[in-house]
Amino acid sequence: MKQATTESPSHPLLRSPLLSGMAVVLGTVLSGSIATAMLLRFTSLAEASLPYFTYGINGAALIAGGWIAGRRAGRKGWLYGGLTGILYVLLILVIGFLAFNTTMRVQPFLFTICATGLSAIGGIFGVNTGER
Repeated sequence: MKQATTESPSHPLLRSPLLSGMAVVLGTVLSGSIATAMLLRFTSLAEASLPYFTYGINGAALIAGGWIAGRRAGRKGWLYGGLTGILYVLLILVIGFLAFNTTMRVQPFLFTICATGLSAIGGIFGVNTGER
């Protein structure tokens, strides 16, 4: 006898590994940025240490987003994680270009390589911690 599942059907976009990963990346970056702003405002933390916080927040967000994307996908975690990193970099580049009129330099290419690598590592761990 077959049992009925209790899962409610959800919209396909909500189950997308890439969108789930991006949501986690953006949420982590937002919350980390707010926490850093609070630290700068209410402690004696120097603004000179801000780049370290920025790199740390972005790195943690990319690993977490890749992990979620890989876990959601259930296979090819490196691919879904890496694509999540590439989407994040594209979003940052578009925002930088439109909002701040930045030009292309070497730094975005290095950021793309690092972001893709960190997200891919997160995706590999996500697949391996998923339900089987």
